[in-house]
Amino acid sequence: MATTEQTQTSRPAGRPRSARAERAIIEATLDLIGETTGLGELSIEAIAARAGVGKTTIYRWWPTKEDLLVDALATLKAPLPPLRGRSLREDLIACVEVFRREERDARTRCVLNIAMNQAERHPRLADRVRQAAIEPRRAVLTALLRRGVATGELRADLNVPVALATLIGTVVWYMRCAEDADVSGDLVEEIVDQLLAGLAPR
Repeated sequence: MATTEQTQTSRPAGRPRSARAERAIIEATLDLIGETTGLGELSIEAIAARAGVGKTTIYRWWPTKEDLLVDALATLKAPLPPLRGRSLREDLIACVEVFRREERDARTRCVLNIAMNQAERHPRLADRVRQAAIEPRRAVLTALLRRGVATGELRADLNVPVALATLIGTVVWYMRCAEDADVSGDLVEEIVDQLLAGLAPR
């Protein structure tokens, strides 16, 4: 499954894919990522066996293991939903709600873990995962915060990169480290309201 324009254009033309086989390969890859202690242990042979396909099928669609890993991990970070644009608060709640649902899925957490913890051992892979699965979301949130400055919902001197780091850091910490790991919808609203209280015009 192509996740970026780059992967769509870089792959050679070939036999049309079987959607069922493609999904089986992606699911097998994600399952095995969750079972291994490091990406170096993951092999195309193991993925093929788990998916019930031949290695040649995988290599026909993904020239390298890295290509397959990027596509598999990117499927766990779907695009953020269309934002209504009626208020910054409403749109931030919609975004954080997506993060809340994803953090309840152990496999989804692999994306951030690899981007943050595997960068030294697998720098190219970590960078590609960030570009495919994380940076598009950062761009959406950055634009959202800048819109809040333009509309006066956020203070005019807001340091947008710092505000973005504050938003993401707070959400990730609360989802992973708070004693109450089962973050409810009401708590999502409270998190957003607390953040906005510090970012709003004085």
